[in-house]
Amino acid sequence: MQVDSVAPAQTPVDLEHLRRFTMGDPDLEQEILGLFADNAPKTLASLADAATAKEWLAAAHSLKGSARAIGAHAVADLAAAAEKTYPEHDVVRREQLAAVHAAIEVARDYIAQLRQPFVSSQA
Repeated sequence: MQVDSVAPAQTPVDLEHLRRFTMGDPDLEQEILGLFADNAPKTLASLADAATAKEWLAAAHSLKGSARAIGAHAVADLAAAAEKTYPEHDVVRREQLAAVHAAIEVARDYIAQLRQPFVSSQA
């Protein structure tokens, strides 16, 4: 197998997607990444606290949209799966929440690494 035929490793945030979304504006990219990093845990908390199917679906939909906007495909895919159904069983609910939480943390860690040079250059 030739090296150039190997697909690049998927990153937690698809930066090419983000650049298309922001029309290549690096300041806007940083702002959007920061908003996602700050708000994703709040949306996850809304998902965890959902007492009804309507609340669960609204939180999952919100998370899916914000994750897709920045190219956090793993988070978006998990949120889309959660959006399809309200888990009646606590075990299933905890498993879905754990998977979404893990994907969010991976994306947030990646975003923190991306933002580090930007944040320190602003000081």
